[in-house]
Amino acid sequence: MKRDFRKIVDCGGPSVFVGRRGLRIVRELFAAWHPFQAGTITRRRLQELIAPLERRLSKTLLEGAFGADARVAKFCENLIHLEPALWTFAKVENVEPTNNFMERLVRLAVLWRRRSFGCNSVAGCRFVERVLTVVQTCRLNENNTLEYLAKAVHAHRNGKLCPSLLPG
Repeated sequence: MKRDFRKIVDCGGPSVFVGRRGLRIVRELFAAWHPFQAGTITRRRLQELIAPLERRLSKTLLEGAFGADARVAKFCENLIHLEPALWTFAKVENVEPTNNFMERLVRLAVLWRRRSFGCNSVAGCRFVERVLTVVQTCRLNENNTLEYLAKAVHAHRNGKLCPSLLPG
């Protein structure tokens, strides 16, 4: 969202106020998040600090949705539909207000696509999706990818079920 609000400000126009308010809210949100992450405030205190930010963001998104800039209005409408999910990090353990973890997970796929120029067939795309899923899942579970693939091929050749990627 920070990038989106920054883009709204940089593009100028009648909805710059939406971008500026959004950036201010994001800044204040992380000012509350960092002490929580450091363990200096409780989850309850974090929720108290961000409650006014939730209300301000909701109001800002409504104003943007009914504004003159169609591009900003569409962005705000989309966020309004996702709004409850934006605050999940304040209620649920191990959820962060950033997408950094997910971006790190898809990084391998992005780099592969950049180097290989993508796929030429549906079957090729399906293969890449599946292999990259196996690689990332093995990494997350600290399993050896080649060992897993060898077991999977062996099971397939012997007509057995593929080994599970999930732990346990």
